Amino acid sequence: MQRTKHVHLLLQSALFLVFFFYLSFKALADYIPPAKLDGFVYGNQPFTRDTILIEAFYDPVCPDSRDSWPPLKQVLGYYGSSVSLVVHLLPLPYHDNAFVTSRVLHIVNDLDTSATFPLLEWLFKHQEKFYNARTRNLSRASVVDEVVKSATEVVGRSYYNEIKAGFNNAKTDLKTRVSFKYAASRGVSGTPFFYVNGFLLSDTGSSIGWRKVLDPLVGANSVENEETMHFFL
Repeated sequence: MQRTKHVHLLLQSALFLVFFFYLSFKALADYIPPAKLDGFVYGNQPFTRDTILIEAFYDPVCPDSRDSWPPLKQVLGYYGSSVSLVVHLLPLPYHDNAFVTSRVLHIVNDLDTSATFPLLEWLFKHQEKFYNARTRNLSRASVVDEVVKSATEVVGRSYYNEIKAGFNNAKTDLKTRVSFKYAASRGVSGTPFFYVNGFLLSDTGSSIGWRKVLDPLVGANSVENEETMHFFL
């Protein structure tokens, strides 16, 4: 009896190991690098080695993401070409319509990159339309239709058919999934999250003192500011 129990435990352990390795290999397959870097570059300021890079992780229907955007946008205008921004999307699973609103941003970005951030701002401004409680009794198809109509208000009615067709394109679904997985690979579990030159900011949301963070970095080329930087390291 004891021997039978021992064999049973060995079989359970073996099955567990097989299942574990299966999941491990599957995860590796899911993390094949995409053809292009994830994220939307803000404005006409691409990031280079000479600019300070801010990476923001946003959910289009997250109130905290919405509230953090105006001060970040303001500071980008203040520093101009010295600072670059890349926005990554993290559709949070507990926001019912986060994935579909993130997906429409990918669709629009493929059609007209100049419309991506106006659409993001529109979604922030009207995100209550897509809150869980407001759409609880709507079908997913109805929500998608409303998102398509909303997007055309920003980018123009001539794009209606192309935006609608984008939701039937597997590539836009994949891009939105890649955004989610990229955020997860960076250890991001909520929104908004911010990285500056690859380092995670300890503060999040609209309370970040952006000038306090960026002033020493933007001025780091001068001798005076190089000395100041040692204080922060």
